Amino acid sequence: MEETISLKELFQTIKKRLSLIVLITVVLTTASGLVSYFLLTPIYQSSTQLLVNQEKTDQAAYNTGDIQANIQLINTYNVIIKSAAVLDLVSEELNGAYNASELNNMITVGSVQNSQVLTLTVESADPVMAANIANTTAEVFKKQVVSIMNVDNVNILAAAQVGENPSPVKPQPVLNMAIAFVIGLMAGVGLAVLLEFLDNTVKTEQDIEKLLGIPVLGTVLLIEDKDIQEAQKIARKATRTRGETVGS
Repeated sequence: MEETISLKELFQTIKKRLSLIVLITVVLTTASGLVSYFLLTPIYQSSTQLLVNQEKTDQAAYNTGDIQANIQLINTYNVIIKSAAVLDLVSEELNGAYNASELNNMITVGSVQNSQVLTLTVESADPVMAANIANTTAEVFKKQVVSIMNVDNVNILAAAQVGENPSPVKPQPVLNMAIAFVIGLMAGVGLAVLLEFLDNTVKTEQDIEKLLGIPVLGTVLLIEDKDIQEAQKIARKATRTRGETVGS
């Protein structure tokens, strides 16, 4: 016989095991906060923007074909920026603080759709170093593209800068704690329902009716020792009272 659980039984289960659900939720949320605030290394982000243009001509303006050609060049430049030809030189400019492979993992290059602007983003545990790597990579790439592509069509639009109070982009403790709260709540409810299904003990008359499939005609109350002792005291007191009444 397949067992099912009604909405009412679900709420009863949650109510009965509310302390377990709260405990799991609090533990996971607290653990996430402690890890986010004290164990994970803050990562800062800095970006610089590059403009890709065609080689200068006598024309006063660019036509649509020129712009489309520039956009196609961006895909090539994305690869060149993160190539060893550029990053090895960047590593030398940084006095070997990072090798080409490490820089490759720290740098992300992207562009807005149908735009001639390249965004070079660097993530580092040091906000000043992140800006330094971004600016150094942009300068090295601008120089190297002349010899690699035989064109001088890259300009730096905006250099990376470090604010007065830079904020890390990750980890995000509040977001992590919110996610841990939801996961803890779901795990707590799931565990409570699982324990309820695995609990085969008979506790109430409803359990007996469900188990045997017959109605309960009566129940025997559980009387504790203190109740028995109290009843005996009352009986003895009543007996003494009747004896005194008869004797008088």
